Amino acid sequence: MFGDIARFLLNTVFTLFGAALLLRAWLQFVRMPAYNPVTHTVLQVTNWLVLPLRRIIPGVRGIDWASVVAALLSSLVYVLLIVTLAGIDVTGVLPALAVVTVLTVVKWALNLIIWMTIVMALLSWLNPHSPVMPALYQLTAPFLNPLRRIIPQMGGLDLSPILLFVIVQVLLMIVTHAEISLTTFGI
Repeated sequence: MFGDIARFLLNTVFTLFGAALLLRAWLQFVRMPAYNPVTHTVLQVTNWLVLPLRRIIPGVRGIDWASVVAALLSSLVYVLLIVTLAGIDVTGVLPALAVVTVLTVVKWALNLIIWMTIVMALLSWLNPHSPVMPALYQLTAPFLNPLRRIIPQMGGLDLSPILLFVIVQVLLMIVTHAEISLTTFGI
C-alpha cells in the first residue's frame, strides 16, 4: 500500500512539474506575453530550475531548450525514483531508462495538450469571455487550426477539439504501450 501511495504522489508531483516546464517552453514558442497571468505563474514555478540551465543552454529559433532539458532532467529523476521504489537495480536497465525518460516527457506533453484542449473547450461553452481564453486559444491554435481546415464548423459548433482529443489519446496509448513494453516497471 505504501508503494502505491508513493508512486501516486511521485507521479502527481512530477507530472505537474514536468507539464509546467513543457508549458514554459510552449509559452515561449507561441510568443505569449510575459505579463500574462498564466505565463507569470509558470515562470514563478519553474524559474528555480530553468534559469540556471539557461546560462549554459541558450534558446534557439524560439525554442526554450533550457526548459526542455529541465523537463528531461525531471523525467529522469522521476523514472529513477520509480525504479528504485520498485526495487529494480538501476544499472541493469540503464538503456531502457533513457528511452523511458524521453517517453515520459512525450506523455507529459501529450497530457498537456489534452488538458489545455479540455479547459479551452469547457471555458468556450461556460465562460467564453474568461480572461484566460486568449491565452488558451493562442496555446491550442497550432494544433487546432490545421484540424479546423479539415473539419468545418457545424452550426457554429467547433468539432476540432474533439478530433484533437482523439488523436492525442491514440498517440498517448501508443507511447504508453511502447513504454510498458520496454520495461518491467511500467511507469
